[in-house]
Amino acid sequence: MNTFKFTLLILLTTFLMGSSFAVVKFGLPYSSPLLLAALRFTLAGLIMAVIVFILKRPHPTSIKNWMKMFTIGAFQTAGVMGCIFLSLRTITASESSILTFTNPLLVVVFSTIFLKTHYKFYQWIGVLFGLVGVSITMGAQLELKIGIFYGILSAVFWAIATLLANKWGVHFDTWVLSAYQMLFGGLLLLLSSFMFEKSFFILNSHSLLILLWLSIMSSIVQFAVWYYLLQKGDPGRTSAYLFLAPFFGVISGWLLLGEPLYPSIIVGGMFIIIGIYLVNSNFQKKTVENKI
Repeated sequence: MNTFKFTLLILLTTFLMGSSFAVVKFGLPYSSPLLLAALRFTLAGLIMAVIVFILKRPHPTSIKNWMKMFTIGAFQTAGVMGCIFLSLRTITASESSILTFTNPLLVVVFSTIFLKTHYKFYQWIGVLFGLVGVSITMGAQLELKIGIFYGILSAVFWAIATLLANKWGVHFDTWVLSAYQMLFGGLLLLLSSFMFEKSFFILNSHSLLILLWLSIMSSIVQFAVWYYLLQKGDPGRTSAYLFLAPFFGVISGWLLLGEPLYPSIIVGGMFIIIGIYLVNSNFQKKTVENKI
């Protein structure tokens, strides 16, 4: 893949990832948070499920593998996205995106504890940078808002989902996994909405446009482009660019919602970006070593 095409696609998918926080914030006056998340991913999952069925992509043949796919969806879609949508009730899109995208740092910690994975010294320096960045970013908070807890929890769920997908993903077709984990997660969010919140959705042209954007552009297109890049390029090099997502989250929150760009958010975000880069840089080094 040529550099121009790669750059264009990586900017598109990370922009869709980051800007979705601001779009969700736009949608919250029209819907309760869990219901909006449920509608987004149930619709996206249904559309993708139909597509992979028509294309005859290989589906799981055992209940055990379907349950593994369901578990990934429970963490990746229901857990991560449910917490993101809940966090946006009390904190800004900028803060929520920064907290959520600390998940690569948590992957290192969880892999070390539970999988006994060994990481290089500079990767642990990256984790330290990330933790300092989160502390600086949240330093402007004069009170401990519940949204901060949900933002951190979304990163925890994402890290767990990453480890599960890494362990089980080899058993599934990438597109089938993407479709059904969104569908299963969306259905779990729908159940959670009816159980834990006073569900409402105000149907009008604005809410419908927001829902369609979140379902099609911020879910289907985003995942399609992301998986395409992972398949066509080096996964380590591609993953290193995830730090652009919180950058777009902060910028879109500022441009679309008028959220203030506090110095603590900018400085803390830079620490997190450096930390995530250091954590991911190991993959690029391995690629170079393998070629040699």
